Amino acid sequence: MSSTRHRLLTATAATAATAVGAASVALWRRVAARSADRTEGGDRWLTVTVNRPPEEIDPGDPPEPLRKYADRIEVRTRPAPGGRGTELAARLRGGTPPVATSPVARLAGEDPRQDVRRALRDAKALLEAGEVLEPDAPPTTRDTPGGRLVGLVTRRSGGEGVL
Repeated sequence: MSSTRHRLLTATAATAATAVGAASVALWRRVAARSADRTEGGDRWLTVTVNRPPEEIDPGDPPEPLRKYADRIEVRTRPAPGGRGTELAARLRGGTPPVATSPVARLAGEDPRQDVRRALRDAKALLEAGEVLEPDAPPTTRDTPGGRLVGLVTRRSGGEGVL
């Protein structure tokens, strides 16, 4: 075997081992986070940091976007680390079934936490800027495979908060 081929195989094996190690760490963290959520007696807390002092945000009277879900969610606030505002957190009462939070359900827009995520982002905007800014129009895409992919990702980002 030539030394170039040997180096290539060694580099490939090292890359694969690194990827497997990173994936196992990510999986371990996800399992640990889910078990920690269950020990708290409910669903995972979804949190945003708001650039306002804690005394200006009352969890008993949340902003309008969260108030719509008041009968379905719990809301809490606490000072953000380093005195950088307030952490505003919400979670569904009673938890969510694992099937509803699967990647397939999330892609299909059937994860009940997506409404809470959106309401938290809107509450943050309302508290910081006084209004919730909406995009003017969907991005212009052509009816090509790439354009359809961009359209799908853009539509899904509203529920997940990221592109």
